[in-house]
Formats: sequence, C-alpha cells, structure tokens
Amino acid sequence: MIDRAVARQPLCPAVAEALAGGVDWVQIREREIEATALLELAEAVREAAARGAAERPWSLIVNRRMDIALALGAQGVHLGFDALGPREARALLGKNALVGVSAHSPDEVGAAARAGASYAHLAPIFAPLSKPSSRPPLGPAAIAEAASHGIPILAQGGIRAEHCPELRAAGAAGVAVTGSILAAEEPGRAARELRRALDGA
Repeated sequence: MIDRAVARQPLCPAVAEALAGGVDWVQIREREIEATALLELAEAVREAAARGAAERPWSLIVNRRMDIALALGAQGVHLGFDALGPREARALLGKNALVGVSAHSPDEVGAAARAGASYAHLAPIFAPLSKPSSRPPLGPAAIAEAASHGIPILAQGGIRAEHCPELRAAGAAGVAVTGSILAAEEPGRAARELRRALDGA
C-alpha cells in the first residue's frame, strides 16, 4: 500500500523495485492530498509499477476515491466505512472490478461479504510497522474465522516475511503491507522475501 510518509526511498523507484520483486497489487492510499495532485501521483505510481512488473500481470487499487479509480482505469477500489457500498462501486467500475473493504473483526468481514465485497483486509493482525497502533492486535487465529465468510482475506498490520507461513496456514489469501516494503532500505529485496515466503507457505 502506497504511503509517501512511510517511504524511505523515493516513492516511484521503490514501487518499481517492489513490483520487480513480486508484488502483484498496488494500492494507492493517500488521504491528505487533493484530487489533482492525487491523480498525478497515482499516474506516476502506475507507470512505475508497470515498469517494475514488465509483462507480469498486476492490479492497481485506489482507496476510497471512485473518481480517481475511474480516471485511471484501475482494476479496483478499496472502500472506507463512509463510502459507497461494494455493489454500487462495482456497478460503476464494472462487474469484474476488485472491490475491497477494511475490517477489524471477523464479524465485519461477514458484513462485507454479505454486502458484495471481493475481499477484505483484516487488521491489525500484529502491531503495525508504519504507524502507531490504535487497536489491539487480532492475531493469526482471527483469520480462520474471518475466512469462513467466503471472501479472500488479506492479513494486514505488522506483517513480515517470517509471518507468512502461519498466516497462510490460518487461511489468509495474501498479505497487505506498507512498512515492511516501503520502509525497507531495499524495497525490492523486501518484496522478494515476502513473495518467496508466501509462495512457499
């Protein structure tokens, strides 16, 4: 997930390195930026990601901003609690759009699934690396309960490569990270370590 405040290296080169290292979704997550600047940033990130991925498939997800997602032709949108519902968002983006939500409990995942979400981020599994924790960590055990609701669960919050086998065993479809890649001295290496850990789990 893209957060300029966390990035240790220049953002676009870090994104390109991360995609080259195996990242397959890029989520634009910038709250404190107006529409024109956000679109310009997102376009630059998209170009960097495409360079890093080369010919490998990848997806661009935009947090909350349906207008930016539509302008970019993004593959999906990640909704906030005060945004459109998943079905309304998909009607605007197309039936194959990825429509995600953030959840902080298995019950919230269930509500998202019933509302038509494609996937859910479940957080925080561990104490976050990129910001102070505002909620107690749920731990990996919460993933199995959340996954029972029938949509893919991306584990989020404090995720490192060494956690991936346990998270996958608990039922996570993947992980959503910010600090473990963008705050790393070598974003590409950090991405490769996460990719190997997920693929080997």
